[in-house]
Amino acid sequence: MTSEGSALGYPFLKALKGVVKILAILAISYLAIYLLNALLGDGVDYRNLPILGSRNLIWLVAQVHLLLGAFLLGVPMFAVTVELIGWKKGDGRFDRLAHDFTRLFTLTGTIAAILGGILLVSLFILYPGFSGYMRSIYSPTWHLYIGLVLGEVISMYLYYYSWKALEGRKGMHILLGIILNLFGIAIVFVTDIWVAFMMTPGGVDEKGNLVSMWDAINTYAWMPLNIHRLIANVAFGGSIAAAYGAYRFLSAGDDERRAYYDWMGYIGNFIAMVGLIPLPFAGYLLAMEIYAFNEQMGISMMGGTFSWLWFMQAVIIGAIFLAANYYLWTAMEKIEGAERYRGYRKYLLLVIVVCYGVWLTPHSLVATVEEARALGGAFHPVLGVFGVMAAKITAVFFLIMATFLSFMLYRRSDKRPTVSWAGKGNLLQVLLLILSAGAIIFLGVYGYFVPAAVRIRMSMAQVVIVFIFMVLFLIIEYFLYRNAEAVGRIRWGDMPGRSQYALIFLAITFTWLMGLMGYIRSGIRKFWHIYGVMPDRSPQAYLPAHGVSTFIISIAILIFFLLISLVFWMAREGRH
Repeated sequence: MTSEGSALGYPFLKALKGVVKILAILAISYLAIYLLNALLGDGVDYRNLPILGSRNLIWLVAQVHLLLGAFLLGVPMFAVTVELIGWKKGDGRFDRLAHDFTRLFTLTGTIAAILGGILLVSLFILYPGFSGYMRSIYSPTWHLYIGLVLGEVISMYLYYYSWKALEGRKGMHILLGIILNLFGIAIVFVTDIWVAFMMTPGGVDEKGNLVSMWDAINTYAWMPLNIHRLIANVAFGGSIAAAYGAYRFLSAGDDERRAYYDWMGYIGNFIAMVGLIPLPFAGYLLAMEIYAFNEQMGISMMGGTFSWLWFMQAVIIGAIFLAANYYLWTAMEKIEGAERYRGYRKYLLLVIVVCYGVWLTPHSLVATVEEARALGGAFHPVLGVFGVMAAKITAVFFLIMATFLSFMLYRRSDKRPTVSWAGKGNLLQVLLLILSAGAIIFLGVYGYFVPAAVRIRMSMAQVVIVFIFMVLFLIIEYFLYRNAEAVGRIRWGDMPGRSQYALIFLAITFTWLMGLMGYIRSGIRKFWHIYGVMPDRSPQAYLPAHGVSTFIISIAILIFFLLISLVFWMAREGRH
């Protein structure tokens, strides 16, 4: 055996141990299901868990497991992308950064697997009727899921533990990382089949019997949910990576480490923003498909029971955009030459604050009879105009564009274009911004004078306008600054501590937003396990109060971050 083959033997051994670990967890889970069913007796559809309640246990375990799964998808995407950039640039910092993050997802995999086993046992013991039906419909996809999980485990361990063995063959190592990500994406696609079927079932008759496996897979919500979760996982992975960089920055004992972790936080935040900016578009696509499947479900989601949760979502999203821009503006202070762009911040801040106000303004108000009479109705005569979706969506697009411009100012802070057409290029970008902003405002205002169906199509036109604006702006930017000269240096590590707390805030807030939106997505089924196919006849077949829901979500988020903090600490101590 060659020396390289000997070196690769250790990664294969680790991968084998990882597979044995997963199979052991699966075997223990099946054994627990068999023994508990034998002990408790068969022939029931529901079993109630004392004190905590069956639904609350499933909710907590599933939420934490899904967040860890999102982490295991998002961070490998981040790591492989960074490694590829470092390979092409010949910059060892990127390779070190990618390797640091592989420690995080290998440590997280075991925790996620254990929680997955607990979730499996809990579902089959507490909800045997529902679980048995889903198994009868989707048995082939379950076996595919197990195979994909084993494939992901093998590729994950090979990717991490072969880092040094394949140091001279980066192309092969990056290929392992790509294979790892393909397994992760495939797992998301398979699990989304089950989630989408519960929301927008297809492929079954009126009695719930399977008619077409493909129609049961390719439901209304399946592909939009895939797109939405993939983009969200990119943003989520980036935000957690940035939080890890912030944690290490705050605990760094010397300037060299502080500089490295400052740069790590910046890269993580950049990836998070790349995912965050298109995320509202993907969410809008998913909402449209839910409306297309069942209009009543869409109305319940946006204008019924959950309407005030969307107000909470507006507060969170606005806070995320404010924190992201604050971090960029603070980071510009460490760049020599960025002072020439300071004057633009107040205009960007004004746009963000105004749009934030429009975005979180409710259409209808909770008011007493006297207050409603004083207002002249349920809607405020002025603020109600800003509370409708035409105004809110327009405001969100301006939030996205303002954040995009903040990042562009950050990127060009230490550069000066050398091309002869620099002035014309900047003017072209300004004209592009004015035309795009004007078109978005026009469509937003015109939306007040057309039916809802037309207004929805115009919203999609706004999406296209923003997308074209960003693409064209980036193309001009690339050629404008391709051979730019440096006007100063970036003093990595010269950042106030509050900037790092902004990154930690972004990670926590974005995770909380994911939990809230996941609850709304599941909650619109109301008293159905599978909407229109299998009703929920358990004692907990009701929608909890919003306060109870947000409390449970917050507990799940707290558990997740306690586990991630443990992973951070273990990675820092080198225990993996």
